[in-house]
Amino acid sequence: MHDLRDKVVFITGATRGIGREIALRAAQDGAKVVITGKTVELHEHLPGTIYTVADEVIQAGGQALAIQLDVRDEQAIVAAVVKTVAHFGGIDVLINNASAISLTPTLETAARKLDLMFEVNMRATFLVSQACIPHLEKAVNPHILTLSPPLNMDARWFAPHLAYTMSKYGMSMCTLGLAQEFPEISVNCLWPRTTIATAAIEFNFPAAILRASRKPAIVADAAYQILTNAGGSGNFYIDEDVLRGTGVSDFGQYAVSPGTPLFGDLFLD
Repeated sequence: MHDLRDKVVFITGATRGIGREIALRAAQDGAKVVITGKTVELHEHLPGTIYTVADEVIQAGGQALAIQLDVRDEQAIVAAVVKTVAHFGGIDVLINNASAISLTPTLETAARKLDLMFEVNMRATFLVSQACIPHLEKAVNPHILTLSPPLNMDARWFAPHLAYTMSKYGMSMCTLGLAQEFPEISVNCLWPRTTIATAAIEFNFPAAILRASRKPAIVADAAYQILTNAGGSGNFYIDEDVLRGTGVSDFGQYAVSPGTPLFGDLFLD
């Protein structure tokens, strides 16, 4: 069992939700956390900026570097990685968390939505990984952890929202390929058993599903377990299963509304 003290953890989409929670969990060990995201000024409807999360990381015991980053911009990705290495000296962990969602059927999916999901999901996962790998190869116990689902070819996960499914499975295919191509790096996916109370759920699902969700902390706690244990690559982890494997049996602390039956996430049978 390792910890994340002094490890450099580069996180995409870290201004809120799961990315923020992973940042704060790493900070508790004294990690050096790179907070990337587009939000630099408070949004009317969304909490957090890269700077407020950086402040929270420092308060939690970590070091922080806030970098404004649109993961659709290849040059900005490279610049962010260069800035990280100049500031912290390397990269130990990459968290591919940034994601775009539009749960629309084929005839209602505009080209711009299709492009957005492919650029933020599959393309960014590929390009950010590509930029980080030369530095990860120099690290002790390096990890790439991508927030995407197990590859389930059941057509029912494609038909209702084909574009979104293809974009998320593209992220998962990056994990499959990179794990084989770079055996010295632990490359894995993590996906929640239930819906998680994030802005994506709040704005894309009915309010009842938000109440039937778990808090982002469960994903962060599972991510921490994956990142602090050596070995293992090409796995598609489920948050609840990871924590059960560490002896957790009471998940009530993670419920948004304790006692409310939980709503299962997409892509899991």
